[in-house]
Amino acid sequence: MLCLPSRAQAGSEPGTGRTSAMTFFGAVIFFVFGLVVGSFLNVCIWRLPRGESVVFPPSHCPACGRRLAWRDMVPVLSYIFLQGRCRYCGSRISHRYPLVEALTGAAFLFLFYLYGTSSRLVAALVLTCVLEVAAFVDLEHMRIPNGLLLTGAVAGLLVNLLPGSLGWREMALGAVAGAGPLLAVVLASRGGMGGGDVKLAAVAGLYLGWRLALTGLFLGVVAGGVMAVVMLALRRVGRRDPIPFGPFLAVGFWVAMVWGKELLACYLRLTAGR
Repeated sequence: MLCLPSRAQAGSEPGTGRTSAMTFFGAVIFFVFGLVVGSFLNVCIWRLPRGESVVFPPSHCPACGRRLAWRDMVPVLSYIFLQGRCRYCGSRISHRYPLVEALTGAAFLFLFYLYGTSSRLVAALVLTCVLEVAAFVDLEHMRIPNGLLLTGAVAGLLVNLLPGSLGWREMALGAVAGAGPLLAVVLASRGGMGGGDVKLAAVAGLYLGWRLALTGLFLGVVAGGVMAVVMLALRRVGRRDPIPFGPFLAVGFWVAMVWGKELLACYLRLTAGR
């Protein structure tokens, strides 16, 4: 399972200060790396639902088509310095760009703190990227691109080759546990839920295994249900209006990845005391 590794406790042995300095340096590197990856995820969020390549052409303004220089693409800082507008045509830049970059940087830093430089970190980073792109694309377009899900599935299979991975049996069970309940809902409701949600749950299950996949699915359903009730109460949506479920699934699976084992242990303790 993707579980929290035991981290070395700080002590008085020689070299502790050097180790702390290396850890701090590594944290800075991972945070900056996360910001840069977040910038690329923004490209994916914009281009994948439009069927465009995420490699060519180079980054450009969607409004005027002008190719962006490096100074226009510094994560978060360029948005601040340009005051949220294109340098060349003055069109407004979506708040999503700095948000995704900052979220990815913070997530990478947090996961580095939890997992260190282990194989679990690789799986956690890849799944984080897949969930983040899926959430924002679904939020804007009400669908999750198959290309993203296929890439996530292939990456999950490759990650399983690393030491300390789940194993093929656990991966298969995770995919079935994640997608099975949602597929049943789709068949029973005859289209009441998008197929992209089902496939996203299957991909997440490849990384999490069946226990954490079910935990994440439960958390996502609860979060989505609560938000739907709130939006209905505020009259932001009607009873027949579609609500993107992908963002709630993404949050549920990410929370399960990080804290799922602790949540399951807490639940078992509560049920055992009845």
